[in-house]
Amino acid sequence: MIGRMSRLFRMCAVCLGFAWAGWPVAADVTAAKPHPTKPQPPQDTGFLNRRIVLNGITYRFQVYLPEEWRRDDGKKWPIILALHGRGERGSEGMWQTQIGLPEAVRNHPDRWPFVIVMPQCPETAHWTDPPMLDMAMAALDQESTEFHGDPSRTYLTGLSLGGYGAWELARIHSHRWAAIAIAAGGVFWSYEPERWQEASILPAEYARAIGRTPVWLFHGSLDTTVVPRQSELMYDAFKASGGNIRLWIYQGLKHDCWTRAYDEPELPHWMLAHRLPTVPEVQAEYNVIPLRPPTIILSVAVLETMTGEYREANGHEIETIFRQGDELFEKSVGGNVVLLEAESADTFFRATDSAATARAEDVHLNFERDTYGRVTGYLLTDNRHQEHWLKLAAGTK
Repeated sequence: MIGRMSRLFRMCAVCLGFAWAGWPVAADVTAAKPHPTKPQPPQDTGFLNRRIVLNGITYRFQVYLPEEWRRDDGKKWPIILALHGRGERGSEGMWQTQIGLPEAVRNHPDRWPFVIVMPQCPETAHWTDPPMLDMAMAALDQESTEFHGDPSRTYLTGLSLGGYGAWELARIHSHRWAAIAIAAGGVFWSYEPERWQEASILPAEYARAIGRTPVWLFHGSLDTTVVPRQSELMYDAFKASGGNIRLWIYQGLKHDCWTRAYDEPELPHWMLAHRLPTVPEVQAEYNVIPLRPPTIILSVAVLETMTGEYREANGHEIETIFRQGDELFEKSVGGNVVLLEAESADTFFRATDSAATARAEDVHLNFERDTYGRVTGYLLTDNRHQEHWLKLAAGTK
């Protein structure tokens, strides 16, 4: 019994010896194993909730990051400060993304490769209040630092009430902007009508302060909220001082000219064509943009080639194109009928009341023909996308 116990103790001692001998090796192996890398969160892009604290007050707002934006690539991005209108004021930080530039970005993100900062003015304030101007610039500085804004490609835009604010920021921080775009704005604030008494001097003061920074103004000819005379006076002042100014007056549009303005494909290209330091350029361009494109009259024989039934590419809906006299009409499956007007021999647009919607002619039908000149379908294009419709053979459903 004692012998067995002695052998058992010796075996335990040997085992412990092996264990202790192997311990340093085991410890070294453990130390050599790399720690698993903590997975990185997915890249956040699109419209992001943001906040800034200024003078003890927290302001919520939004920033837009293009899908291609990356935190670690070292790339500098063009950046826009966008000021909303009166109806988007609040404290929830999101109303300002519903109209104007944010809407255009949602419709055509490919056109807008910019970081876009969208602060929100509180409901009881105005963008021209000095604390609001300070908040807007603080938001721009904060987002520009975090999201790699390019100081040489920093742009300013505003609509309506935000247009008032944009003029103030353009004047106060005149060397910050590579280009400025303002829709339905001005320097004669509706809440301070006495400023109109300085109509002979105020525009010139802004023109002198802003210098030759490129400015593009948009206004509706029927705007009674911020009358187009506001933009016309600014245009005259910049032209007289040798500035760089464009003014587009949209014929037939009311206060909402911004939907059309931010939908202009040229606007983001125009912005990107300018960077600091600005090249001194004298330019004054005044354009009146017609509500509808010029139309032409086509023969009955040409119109007749387009009549028939057309099926959507997925086969779900059928539209009917028919002729009455020398006019062409489109009838939906629900029975709605709309007049089509011709821009060219094969391009038509829907004749709707665009003055009410403030949009360009939203829907174009571009008829397609085969090598024999027979209509095979049409490409439907609006301000957001394209659809292909195929013409059905007679008797086909």
